[in-house]
Amino acid sequence: MMLPLPPSLSEDSLRYLWDGKVLASGYNPYRLAPEAEELESLRDARWRQLPHRDVPTVYPPLALATFSIAAASPAPYPTWKAILAAADLFGCLLLLRIAGVLGLDPRRVAWYAWNPLVTLEIAGMGHVEGLGVPLTIAAVWWLVRKPPRRLSAAMAAAGAVLAKLVPVLALPLWSRRSGRPWLFLGVAGAVVVAVFLPVVQATGGVPPGLIEYGVSWEFNGPLYEPLWRALDGLGAPEAIKGGLDRLKIRTGEHDFWNLFYPYVYGRLLAKLLLAAGLGVVALVALRDRRPVPATGVVFGAMVLASATVYPWYVLWVLPWAALCLHPAWLLLAALVPLSYLPQLTAVPLVPWIFLAIWLPVLLTLLARPRWSTD
Repeated sequence: MMLPLPPSLSEDSLRYLWDGKVLASGYNPYRLAPEAEELESLRDARWRQLPHRDVPTVYPPLALATFSIAAASPAPYPTWKAILAAADLFGCLLLLRIAGVLGLDPRRVAWYAWNPLVTLEIAGMGHVEGLGVPLTIAAVWWLVRKPPRRLSAAMAAAGAVLAKLVPVLALPLWSRRSGRPWLFLGVAGAVVVAVFLPVVQATGGVPPGLIEYGVSWEFNGPLYEPLWRALDGLGAPEAIKGGLDRLKIRTGEHDFWNLFYPYVYGRLLAKLLLAAGLGVVALVALRDRRPVPATGVVFGAMVLASATVYPWYVLWVLPWAALCLHPAWLLLAALVPLSYLPQLTAVPLVPWIFLAIWLPVLLTLLARPRWSTD
């Protein structure tokens, strides 16, 4: 029922198909932003609707390859969404198999498979999570089955990273659960590096679109929003700059310490603190040998630590929340579509919509923080 919907709530799928068209035409979307003069001959009605036309693509190679397949078809948008819907259904099948291996009630899978947010964001709006999330489910399936298939799990994990970078956070966890961590990391890492190497060579380093995303994108971050405001309110940037001033006087190295001043501001400090916290959670999750709850912990921490949380980002957590029947994350799936209201109405996101989404979820997390399939 959702497949015929136009990209009314998000223009991301338009960007996917544009990047796929660029790639299929022999150009490099990592190097050329949509507004580049070299791409003028490719401009069409879809190009005029693109957001962020000055930013090169931020999507990994497997996603781009799939975009190009859809873009080269006679009906790009329906083809793209059909690919995602098929991948999503495959992911649902694997969730059923994971539930069977773990002895869980298979009806738990309905919390993902029949979740309106999943259907809206994948079959409706065509987000690339529909490609990446099933690959994460496949990685876990090949780890929990008996006997585990480590190479298949490593390849699925690499594919998930190459569809969207989020699953890189779970690679250490999955590698340890595989029983042969260095083999798992070696295979997955080798595939990812081999595929990304031409990208790095073409752009001379980290793709500029990824840098722009990491520095500039901000929307609905549950911990980020209050944290950067608190840091600014408490004068943390000024205190740090004062410390740098004292270091300059003590060491006499003015030029060296001056390098840090442009980076001392509340928003960046908040991102660094949250990234450090996410790293700690990922390390602690290594001790948990239960792949489903531990994967939920890592992806849940990713959502909480993100400066940008669009509704479709929650899809990374939902398969594991469904199998664990985690009330906070299932509640978030119901509330996060409220973040669409600012673009449909004149109501700003902060403070009331933000609080309506996150306050019930955070309170529920405090009441039941533990992930478990029991």
